[in-house]
Amino acid sequence: MTVIDSDQHLFEPRTLWADHADPADREHALRIVDDELGHAWLTWGAHRIVPAAATQPGRPDELGAYHERVRAGLPPEIRYDDALPRDYWDPQARLDRLPELGVDATVLFPNYGLVWEQELAADLHATRVNMNAWNRWAVTVAHEGGGRLLPVAHLTLRDLDFLEAQLAMLAEGGVRLAMIGPGLVDGRPLSHPDHDRAWSAFVHHGVTPVFHVANVRRPFDDAWYVTDPELTNPVLSSVFLWTGAALGLADLVLNGAFVRHPDLRVGVMELSAIWLPLFRQYLDGGYDFHRRQNGRPIVELELPPSEYLRRHVRIAAFSYERPERLMRRAGDLFMCCSDYPHAEGTDAPLDDYRATGSEPSEAPGLFAGNLRWLLGD
Repeated sequence: MTVIDSDQHLFEPRTLWADHADPADREHALRIVDDELGHAWLTWGAHRIVPAAATQPGRPDELGAYHERVRAGLPPEIRYDDALPRDYWDPQARLDRLPELGVDATVLFPNYGLVWEQELAADLHATRVNMNAWNRWAVTVAHEGGGRLLPVAHLTLRDLDFLEAQLAMLAEGGVRLAMIGPGLVDGRPLSHPDHDRAWSAFVHHGVTPVFHVANVRRPFDDAWYVTDPELTNPVLSSVFLWTGAALGLADLVLNGAFVRHPDLRVGVMELSAIWLPLFRQYLDGGYDFHRRQNGRPIVELELPPSEYLRRHVRIAAFSYERPERLMRRAGDLFMCCSDYPHAEGTDAPLDDYRATGSEPSEAPGLFAGNLRWLLGD
């Protein structure tokens, strides 16, 4: 029985963005650079975005202690390159590590790609340069992975010519998942007719868009976050982890995007899953109440809104969310995940799921089938 992890991360090497950018664009590339104390930082030009830290699965307190050390102006106890295990960044080493993790194949999201998008939002050209650099590396990783490493591209709907060119490159290179933000795109919701070209392109090239935890446009006004010194991952984003994805999916359903694009598939990773059963009820109930009170819906749907979720969406569920219970309430829509090697993740995912009552032989959709469906297999 094959087990595919739907959410691991591959750390970008220090000069990945410059190495894979066009020579004329390297001045716009992100880099990981040491400061005068020896702390590594993800930087864009002179702007420091976040400290570059080697996380340990299941040990968020150690990461917090490191951030306190940075704030206190103390040098690192271990330099970044010495603290980073080889399998965090080397594709072959990750392949060798998979049996120890109990999985046969894995999806690979970027690491620092999760924190920089909103920081570069005002410079669309720099955004394209750095997405293109990661995507070029993703093609290389997909080739080296031989079907067992499944890297996720990084894309934006803000430039559809760029999007289509990237999708063509990715499809040719064997990359079949692409991370996008679930929020507004230059003021337009995902269902806006201007984005139909994007959804058609995803379907045409066989690349599936996925939502993931990331520093992208948030579902709430920026004023809600001003008291939090953690700009890339504020506490309210953790409390309302699922909200952006739920809002984006509701928009796609209720405004008819899935009706217009019946073959479009969407994945949701590391945004939790326990909210889905109640969300389905609210989606159906809200649609029905609005239709009756208003006299007509925004878009006449042939099916209940929740049925479009079942037909078009798959969601990663952590072991502690008890996916076997979620399946009884919402259907076989869930995927296993580890978030390895992040501090909030685990290095024993299969054991974790078994401890909560989920076995690969009894839940093939959870452990492989639903991820394969997203991949178009």
